[in-house]
Amino acid sequence: MTSGSPRQMRLTAELVARTAREIADPGPQRIPGYRPATDADHDEAVAAILATAPPDSDGDFWVFAYGSLIWNPAFDFVEKRVAVAKGWHRDFCLGWDRRFRGTAETPGLMLALDRGGTCKGIVYRLPQVARKANLDRLIRREMSMVPSAFPARWIGVATEKGPLRALTFAINRQSGRYISDLSVEQIADVLAVAAGFRGSMAEYLFSTVKHLEELGMHDKHLWQLQELVADRIEAATAAAASPAAQ
Repeated sequence: MTSGSPRQMRLTAELVARTAREIADPGPQRIPGYRPATDADHDEAVAAILATAPPDSDGDFWVFAYGSLIWNPAFDFVEKRVAVAKGWHRDFCLGWDRRFRGTAETPGLMLALDRGGTCKGIVYRLPQVARKANLDRLIRREMSMVPSAFPARWIGVATEKGPLRALTFAINRQSGRYISDLSVEQIADVLAVAAGFRGSMAEYLFSTVKHLEELGMHDKHLWQLQELVADRIEAATAAAASPAAQ
């Protein structure tokens, strides 16, 4: 896997550090129509994934990553490849996070795979000997509430070694957590201030764009967002430091 020289990001680690703050885990947040996922829910989801896995002569099992799983995979893997998912794109369309990277006062928006366009990401091949154990870890990270707003599903992806069927997480457009009416400026407003006990949305955006660029995957939408978020963080910290704000 090769990558070109990364572009110079406007959003930097120093700017991201300005958004860091200590936030205690508030625990599962109540959302009308949803409830916290239980161990039984997780076990049922893993069983359904294994039961619907596409037949493969080699027994390979692939997971398509488009966001944080690229830079922080929640499983062990034995191979990874660049992959392209046609008919899908990544977007900040999963709302509203009031726990992990947001609070009730400043809720966050998370990335999910949505219909339309093209998405370049990474596919990971899970080891056969610990497939269920790795799926358990993955599902427990990705499915905190039920019904899931971005349930696991199988999609087709293209790689340099041929097409594959891979597991991924795509937004359910019928979900009440699907956000589709925000402008890029409004999304940037959210990402510049939201933070939860796992960190800030600015950190999440920075890590995603940084790793995509290092892999030679330029996402124009996320690139525009990191520039806008950087502008907002700089403006907010400059205003806080001005004599008029003292």
